[in-house]
Amino acid sequence: MIVMKKALPRRTFLRGVGTALALPLLDAMVPSMTALAATPADPSRLRRLGFVYMPMGCDLPRWTPPGGDVLDVLSPILSPLEPVKKYVTAISNLELRNAYPGTHATSNASFLSAARAKLTESTDYYLGTTVDQIAAKQLGRETQLPSLEIAMDLLSTVGQCDNGYACVYQNNLSWSSPTTPLPAEAHPRIVFERLFGEGGNAVERRAALKKRASLLDSVAEEMARLKNQLGPADREKVAQYLDAVREVERRIQKAEADSREDALPDLDRPVGVPASYADHARLMFDLQILAMQGDVTRVVTFQLARETSNRTYPEIGVFDSHHPLTHHGNDPAKIAKMARINQFHVSLFAEFVAKMQATREGDGSLLDHSLYLYGSGMGNPNLHDHKDLPILVAGGAAGRMKGGRHIRFKEPTPLANLHLTLLDKVGVHLDSFADSRGQVDELFEPLAI
Repeated sequence: MIVMKKALPRRTFLRGVGTALALPLLDAMVPSMTALAATPADPSRLRRLGFVYMPMGCDLPRWTPPGGDVLDVLSPILSPLEPVKKYVTAISNLELRNAYPGTHATSNASFLSAARAKLTESTDYYLGTTVDQIAAKQLGRETQLPSLEIAMDLLSTVGQCDNGYACVYQNNLSWSSPTTPLPAEAHPRIVFERLFGEGGNAVERRAALKKRASLLDSVAEEMARLKNQLGPADREKVAQYLDAVREVERRIQKAEADSREDALPDLDRPVGVPASYADHARLMFDLQILAMQGDVTRVVTFQLARETSNRTYPEIGVFDSHHPLTHHGNDPAKIAKMARINQFHVSLFAEFVAKMQATREGDGSLLDHSLYLYGSGMGNPNLHDHKDLPILVAGGAAGRMKGGRHIRFKEPTPLANLHLTLLDKVGVHLDSFADSRGQVDELFEPLAI
């Protein structure tokens, strides 16, 4: 007689007052005495797809890796990737033909849709379903949230924003249909409640929040009971996960407390978020890790700043507004400052990649079971062009992607080719996407180094 150990369901929650805390993948969630038990993580089922948008292009000479096909020597802007470059591939000569005639609005709108935005200042806007939402329809079937859309700026602008294009194109990366944009959330508290709250409207969530000092305090009793069912390795994994949740919650609470003392908050920054751009961005990146670790969602989009952002970056010594710097007129001083902003954004992404790699999951890491695309819908911002886009792909795709490379296409190649490839590698198979002409097969071919 074979006795089978009863496994915990993968969708195991700890529930408290207004709280539903999903747990990371545990050995106890895998049935014993099965082939799967030998490898706690089933790579074929752990597929995450993320997109990080860098606004307003970059200084391409300081971006493009100087070496050959191997990403051995990094460019100045990409230099922060040094500790994680073996997990990253840079891709050159991708383009967005449907983003022309060349605007900030179309750069943002076309990045994930590769579609041509309808020229309108009104509500009859029309674009296309974005790649993340195509993935979410399949990958999101088993998760609490089909997808998560987050940003760094308060995107409240309406009407016409850029050369006859409605602001909706600049404000939204994700579109679930050609007429349905999905607004992004910039407030860490609201994102936190979406990930770990049991639902209800905003008033109900805030009432539940007041009943408890901390999310984790409300699930302490249930957590103590669960620990009796877990082995030492699982208890350690859960403890580390809960420590990460508590640390994110502490940082959110501190930012909210600090904002009450700030008489003149940044108008582009929602009240209650960290005053430092880097602290805010790190918090939003950490929320993505928690969301994927708990399998709350498997699809994420993150806008590092909106197109035409006039944000300054005093923490890195750039006191000039970002957007005017991109219209540099070949002024070396302005280009250098713009490149410093580009490098700063990349450094935050590099930290995120390192954290994902350090987050253990099953037989590998969270990064091993994820694919992230980082880049912009604009190439040279001084020209407002949409060719030779700055693009990075990071992750492991369950062992199918080999990083540490630089792929250079001889001819301009549709960004849609990459989107089609990423969809295919996370198990969403399409014959074509937008103006695609095939897949980027090189991205998943082994490279002898």
